[in-house]
Amino acid sequence: MYETKDKQPAVIIKNATFITSAARAEQFIKPNKPMIAVCGKSNVGKSSFINMLANRKKLAKTSSEPGRTRLVNYFDFGEFILADLPGYGFARVSKGEKEKWAKTLDQFFKNKEDIAHVFMLADSRHDPTADDLQMMQFLHYHTLPFTVVLTKADKLSKMKLKENTRAIAADLYLGVENLIATSAETGYGKMEILDKIRAVVDRANAPAEDADEEEGEE
Repeated sequence: MYETKDKQPAVIIKNATFITSAARAEQFIKPNKPMIAVCGKSNVGKSSFINMLANRKKLAKTSSEPGRTRLVNYFDFGEFILADLPGYGFARVSKGEKEKWAKTLDQFFKNKEDIAHVFMLADSRHDPTADDLQMMQFLHYHTLPFTVVLTKADKLSKMKLKENTRAIAADLYLGVENLIATSAETGYGKMEILDKIRAVVDRANAPAEDADEEEGEE
């Protein structure tokens, strides 16, 4: 039911590699190319999403226990840097640990001049949580461009996916055009993500005056 589109991808990712991990703000890297951040709840499928983009099964480590990723992990994807942010909203993590993660995320987003775009992942099967809404507040507060990526689309029928997409968009006060449904299992939505990445990378690499004009058009 869920198949990839039969067309050439906008971005060719041949050899994505791990760069480094950062536990504190002073360890954040200064990217020399456009950087795209990926954030979302601990069990939303961030690692699977990253591995789908990389065409590799184990670039980003998946875990049977949510909440294990407590660092900012950086990957070189050729034309851009991908930053995998700590997952949030895992119930069994202590309050102190949650506050530590929130501080890390806040410090990361403060360096908005280094961030070309953010992919905020949400589960297509469920309503957004309070943590998801708080993440939206982070992104709006720091005036960062972002796209909501709905994961695990293969778990729903096409009709139910469309219904949930409209409902989630409404809950997040977004238009449905700002959401992209994906499945790491089937590759559904991958081409749309690559199209978005191409637009982000091209804009980030454009001369300043051209980028300003494009921003004004939106």
